[in-house]
Amino acid sequence: MTMDAGQWYRSLPRFTRYWLTATVVLSLLCRFDLLSISALHLDRSKIFGSLQLWRCVTSLFVFPITPNTAFHFLINCYFIVQYSTRLEKDQYSRSPSDYLYLLIVTAVLANVGGLLFKVHFLMDMMVMAVTYIWCQLNKDVTVSFWFGSRFKAIYLPWVLAAFEFIFKFSLASLLGIFNGHVYFFLKFQYSQELGGNALLETPQFLKRLVPDTSGGFGGFGVPPESRAPPRAPENPWGRGMTLGHD
Repeated sequence: MTMDAGQWYRSLPRFTRYWLTATVVLSLLCRFDLLSISALHLDRSKIFGSLQLWRCVTSLFVFPITPNTAFHFLINCYFIVQYSTRLEKDQYSRSPSDYLYLLIVTAVLANVGGLLFKVHFLMDMMVMAVTYIWCQLNKDVTVSFWFGSRFKAIYLPWVLAAFEFIFKFSLASLLGIFNGHVYFFLKFQYSQELGGNALLETPQFLKRLVPDTSGGFGGFGVPPESRAPPRAPENPWGRGMTLGHD
């Protein structure tokens, strides 16, 4: 069954649709000089010197479209549609607020990386972070790449980062991988593999703003199985058990 452009657009999950729309609209407005891209990109001196704090948000979406970068922009949009959609629909379908929190955390990390390494446009970092998280949760899925090559998803971010470094000498994708790994480690690995406490629980105000559809984390890609050693039972008269904790 085929669908027209409107049906396809409406079929995108909510936050992927918002992300793609903001990226395309802002970038095209700047491309046709309806907005000044110099007022929207990440600029450390403007943020701290003139308190132009909106740059921390607009730099996540705006991208300088030129004849040399248009194809790269389209590839980034393709990855948003492919991997953000899969992540939001499959892994976070039951808890959209968790996916919104994922985007917020990776956006904050992208801003930190951009300010430290003077990266003015954060689209590459955001796209790579989301792609990395999907690949970690679906590491054994086979993905296709250029020239008919096929390999496991866990290698995809590194292949993309290598191509970008070779052809553009850019570290943005490597920073995106780092940001994605920070989220993945704090959200899944630290608690499930090392037996630590959950460090990235979605704030309750986001849960109220975007309620769970049926609760929990679901989908065909699942967080890594816990390899933490079992803990010895505690004295029942000492520390109580916490109800409702996974």
